[in-house]
Amino acid sequence: MLKVENLRLGFTAGKKTLAAVDGISFEIAKGETFALLGESGCGKSATAQGIMRLLPAAGRILNGKVTLDGEELLRLSEADMRAYRGGRMAMIFQEPATSLNPVLTVGRQIGEVLERHLDLRGEAATGRMIDLLRQVGIADPERRLTEYPFQLSGGMKQRVMIAIALAGEPELLIADEPTTALDVTVQAQILDLLAKLQAERGMGMLLITHDLGVVARMAHRIGVMYAGELVEVASREEFFTRPRHPYTQALFEALPDLSRRGARLMTIPGQVPSLAAMPAGCRFADRCQNVMPVCREQSPSWRELAGGHAVRCHWQGESVASNGAGHSISELEIDPGRAFLEVADLKVHFPIRKGFLQRTVGHVRAVDGVSLAISAGRTLALVGESGCGKTTVGKALLQLIQPTDGSVRLGGSELVGLKGKRLRSVRRHMQMVFQDPFASLNPRLRVGEIIAEGMGALGVEADAAAQTAAVAALLLQVGLPVDAVDRYPHEFSGGQRQRIAIARALAVQPELLICDEPTSALDVSVQAQILNLLKKLQGELGVAFLFITHNFSVVEYLAHDVAVMYLGRIVEQGRAEEILRSPQHPYTKALLSAVPVPRLEGQTAAIRLPGEAPSPANPPMGCHFHPRCPQAMDVCRQRYPQVTDISASHTVSCHLLD
Repeated sequence: MLKVENLRLGFTAGKKTLAAVDGISFEIAKGETFALLGESGCGKSATAQGIMRLLPAAGRILNGKVTLDGEELLRLSEADMRAYRGGRMAMIFQEPATSLNPVLTVGRQIGEVLERHLDLRGEAATGRMIDLLRQVGIADPERRLTEYPFQLSGGMKQRVMIAIALAGEPELLIADEPTTALDVTVQAQILDLLAKLQAERGMGMLLITHDLGVVARMAHRIGVMYAGELVEVASREEFFTRPRHPYTQALFEALPDLSRRGARLMTIPGQVPSLAAMPAGCRFADRCQNVMPVCREQSPSWRELAGGHAVRCHWQGESVASNGAGHSISELEIDPGRAFLEVADLKVHFPIRKGFLQRTVGHVRAVDGVSLAISAGRTLALVGESGCGKTTVGKALLQLIQPTDGSVRLGGSELVGLKGKRLRSVRRHMQMVFQDPFASLNPRLRVGEIIAEGMGALGVEADAAAQTAAVAALLLQVGLPVDAVDRYPHEFSGGQRQRIAIARALAVQPELLICDEPTSALDVSVQAQILNLLKKLQGELGVAFLFITHNFSVVEYLAHDVAVMYLGRIVEQGRAEEILRSPQHPYTKALLSAVPVPRLEGQTAAIRLPGEAPSPANPPMGCHFHPRCPQAMDVCRQRYPQVTDISASHTVSCHLLD
């Protein structure tokens, strides 16, 4: 259905045009999913934008052909291309916050597609919109249609993007990290929905992702991309059982899980070469453990293996020889002692105002009585579905959002109610890495200024020369070149921007780091670098982490303790081994069953929860989880369960355990 032949895409820089995608070819049949893997900056998103003819102003299509059902897309006029874009072919973009129109309601943005491509208007269009939002797992869809993107959480924005893409009933769907911002239950729901639509419509899919678990579940064939070139193409079975390129093997070695908990993750040294300095031979040579003289002189040609497996590599061995980068390190033994951060009965309620006089008619109970504690040098992972209040907890701890009630004590000092200079002095001790790096970095400042800003503002480093040296050291620590200091955020890929955000947070040497999905935008090799860095900082400095995430492989590798949140409340918490190995709450069991595993064996059926999470503006009576719980009893509908102690460290709020 889709045929890409020798596609070359470039970006103009001054009088030069630098090739970002350099002669890639692949095909996608009807009903087939082709996954494109690779590090941030390898040209995956540029390939998708080129196929859709949505390259930015500096982008150029240099060569090649793209045909959809025999129609050559690169030769169509822009007016003809508009009939294809959003209709016959659609795209889910990587960053929903920047691709949704901030001045149009959700309903208007979905309605635009229905009107243009399906000629639906009025009540028929509204009914279809509500159905689409329900399909992608958004609660209270009638209300959400009238809201603007800034009123939605990161996960909800991503689901709206998916609804817009599916609205035109496309034959080809290009999904650029479609489930990055989604928690595992919604991810499972979205992947099921995409697979169902694919089967019903024979829809082809180009899936761009760095999540090998999603690839194992969805892809029929996989292409691995590096520095603008495809280096390996294989069927799903071949890819997961016999990866042949050294780069592909290194990606598998970088995956975090419980078996590698006490070990340093394998990382790939160096960075993807810049467009202006592409090596003459193999582009992976400088980072490869099996490099030979011929690799630096001559670009490798394709080598066909059995079962439609092709690899572009001079080296013909079976597996990468270890260079000691994955050597074992001892697990940090920390005395929990007194909690460094203590949170008691924290509540954050947002007023719902209506009418001309904006009277308060109710409250959104975003956080409704959360209690937790983190000791110095330990990591608490806060997990739960999108919209359950995890990010609000993180912001309330930093007093970025004023809590309605409750207590937050840092090192014995009460933070709730602090203002002015006293609050600023406390901020030196705790920092936050936000979920969306593009929205949290100032687009008018250079990277060097962004990282140094906190040092000057909080009095950590006043000397200009010392600041410059510290910024350079931080960039190297998070895997970015030193010359990044003079560039602006928009010049970096999504994963690179997240590394800048982490460097900025670390610049003031905090004792507590609140990380809101810090690795969700990162590919596995860079994720391994960041996790190694965070673990190293924790070992050296005793930094405590509140890790807000939906990535359970990261939880398994990094977390000492886990708290599971549902609709503003903690439903289960305990040591990581207790929660992950013997979950007691039905919601925790459903979450863990939905985690996609990056291998062919061990794939289990996810526990499907009926309906959507209720709105925090109108939580159900009794246990908040009872409308979706497969084991709900009468008592669950009448009163909220008390906390039950399973062990000294493991607690659950569930009537089943009373």
